[in-house]
Amino acid sequence: MNLLVLFLSVIFGVGIVYLLKPKPRFTQVLLSFSGAYLLAITITHLLPEVFYSGNKNMGIFIILGLLIQLIMDYFSKGAEHGHIHHHGTNFPVILFVSLFLHAFMEGIPLANDEHQELLWAIVVHKIPITIVLGSFLVHSKASFVKCISLLFLFALMSPLGSVIGANTDFIINYQTEITAIIIGIFLHISTIIIFESSENHKFNIAKFVAIVLGFGVAMIF
Repeated sequence: MNLLVLFLSVIFGVGIVYLLKPKPRFTQVLLSFSGAYLLAITITHLLPEVFYSGNKNMGIFIILGLLIQLIMDYFSKGAEHGHIHHHGTNFPVILFVSLFLHAFMEGIPLANDEHQELLWAIVVHKIPITIVLGSFLVHSKASFVKCISLLFLFALMSPLGSVIGANTDFIINYQTEITAIIIGIFLHISTIIIFESSENHKFNIAKFVAIVLGFGVAMIF
């Protein structure tokens, strides 16, 4: 069921792109909500879990996750937090490879059935990211078949990460350390989304409300 929910979250985002053609303002507000929700779940559920393990090196793995996401940002141009800019004539293959790798990695902790809160945080995060990715593909010169194929592969990445995470001895044995790395990745993405939620440092009431709601929903559920 978890795998199906992950897959359908991307399909849902694709449907919004092709059926509703949302404006950037709507997507940015949705991103703000998802960033706040992801940050709250990371702080209230994942951080206590890894530090409760008693391993004093968890902070090092979290920092490693931050560095990994910084490197992936270089190749993805910030696609994980809603920024895709491409003005060249060549199709950005590296961007999609990086984005797929990120989606794969965020599915790994979901091999643990106790991470249900994280499942919904990833689902909420994937919908606006899919909208951004889908909108980019729609406005690119790529064929419809290529667009759908790439979005389908993107939908498979997190479920694939979850399956491999549940059936690979190395990942199972170092699950806590890998979760700490994922925490670093999530902290980077969610904080970037929140701190970039206002243009030119102007207060935006819609995005502020979305952030508060994201925190509130995470606290309640």
